[in-house]
Amino acid sequence: MSAFANPLRQLLTEAMTVGPDPIGDVVAARAADILRPAGALARLDGIAVWLGAWQATATPAVRRPAAVIFAGDHGVVADGVSAYPGDVTAAMVGAFAARVATINALASAAGATVEVVDVGVGRPTHNIVHRSAMSSDRFADCVAAARSAVDGLDADLLVVGEMGIGNTTAAAAVCAAILGGPADGWVGAGTGVDDEGRARKVAAVSAAQSRVAELRDPLELLGEVGGTELVAMAAAIAAARRRRLPVVLDGYVVGAAALALHAAAPGALDHCLAGHVSAEPGHRRLLERLGLAPLLDLGMRLGEGSGAMLAVPIVAMAARAVVDVATFGEWFGAAS
Repeated sequence: MSAFANPLRQLLTEAMTVGPDPIGDVVAARAADILRPAGALARLDGIAVWLGAWQATATPAVRRPAAVIFAGDHGVVADGVSAYPGDVTAAMVGAFAARVATINALASAAGATVEVVDVGVGRPTHNIVHRSAMSSDRFADCVAAARSAVDGLDADLLVVGEMGIGNTTAAAAVCAAILGGPADGWVGAGTGVDDEGRARKVAAVSAAQSRVAELRDPLELLGEVGGTELVAMAAAIAAARRRRLPVVLDGYVVGAAALALHAAAPGALDHCLAGHVSAEPGHRRLLERLGLAPLLDLGMRLGEGSGAMLAVPIVAMAARAVVDVATFGEWFGAAS
């Protein structure tokens, strides 16, 4: 096994020593006796139990949600796989910093903070059609940046998002390389390419998939055909588990990063929820393979952590609908 992905492998190993706290059973018992018909809010009750188990408390809550957006550029853009030029990545990072982007508006409504971590803006990866997306040193730098960002958060729920023109091509390449199947089945319209643009994406993904056909390590494949922000997001998800921080995943690109962890260590995403399913056809397939049921299905194709952020109030309300609602025993006991 190559040492290429060792920094992420070590972080994932550390993360897997942390599991859900048994106190989740206390939340489950309360939900089973809550003052409403049995199973009336079953999906929401399950979210509350999940949140309590990962926050290690019988009174789970979302008071300090945070979004971390990882941004990087992709060399494969040179192959005409996006409807936008690569320099749009930097422009959007500027919009995030100025707090005028969609994610900023949604986060404000959800009471969340937004942090942007630049892991490759203006410094594109190599073209995955021809060679590894990055060196082992760059891979390690992405892991370190993500770990530092997550460890520095004062948060009780994390939204992981991304920005990177061309990254739906990288995401499709990661899925094709790890899960197999024709490249065409993993490629969608991304930012809105026409049929010719989609054909170029399929060709790029197919070439990248063929180039790494002999590799089996999912973490190494992430560095080979993914991108800097994908590596960073995988590291952020693992770092969040290490500190018992529950995560809401965003769209296809985030899901592809999470896939590498899941493939390397089954159960690695137990602290994660899928915030939504995007318009990318590969995303729905991916979530099915990950065993994650999305909270929302709004046909979104934005990224930025936007779909996951929309799900944050649902998670918060799920917790309150168990913690703040009387049980039958509390109410009828008090009434008597």
